[in-house]
Amino acid sequence: MLRNILFPLIFGIAGCAILISLGLWQVQRLAWKEDILEGINARLAATPAVLTLDVTEADHEYTRVRFSGIPTGDELHVLVSGTQAGTGYRVISKMQTGLGPILVDQGLLPLEAKDASPLIEPMQITGVLLWPDDQNSSTPEPDLAENIWFARNVTTMSTALNTAPLMVVATTTAPADPRLTPLPINTANIKNDHLEYAITWFLLALVWAVMSLFLIIRTTRPKDA
Repeated sequence: MLRNILFPLIFGIAGCAILISLGLWQVQRLAWKEDILEGINARLAATPAVLTLDVTEADHEYTRVRFSGIPTGDELHVLVSGTQAGTGYRVISKMQTGLGPILVDQGLLPLEAKDASPLIEPMQITGVLLWPDDQNSSTPEPDLAENIWFARNVTTMSTALNTAPLMVVATTTAPADPRLTPLPINTANIKNDHLEYAITWFLLALVWAVMSLFLIIRTTRPKDA
């Protein structure tokens, strides 16, 4: 009898152990991701600091900053959809500041306003430091003739506009460019599905246990004569 159920018993225990361990790993990942999101939210709620060039992606991403600058009129248009303000172009402007020229994501430009003239005058800007990299292997190359881009990349865009490799996503500007709708940064769009994965692994472990028990019962059931 024991020899008959040994294999399904080991098979069931091993499978459940693996699935439960995967579920526990996702629980750990959930705690890790929540800690990151808590840190980001703390930075986004902090008082804006004066912008300096002594910032890095590792230490200062999502830090709120304030500065003054003047748009040069040079800008890149990134085609986007599904934003809070709908479909349009994210306007990445070359902004002349006391620190030199930097990149500023000024917000969403409606599709029909692509050729509208930018507001070029001194501005007081509050925003968030960000080093976005929306590029992947399937991202099309920018249409330079039409000034249509399909991803934000600080290195590529700073080279195109001859600025420091630094981007601020504007949350408020004074005065505001009437063409644009700012796109504030929050953590709502940061993917965090570790809880769903954990539940899935635990449910699979339960199903595995039930199936293993069913196999053991079938193995030990007396055969018909």
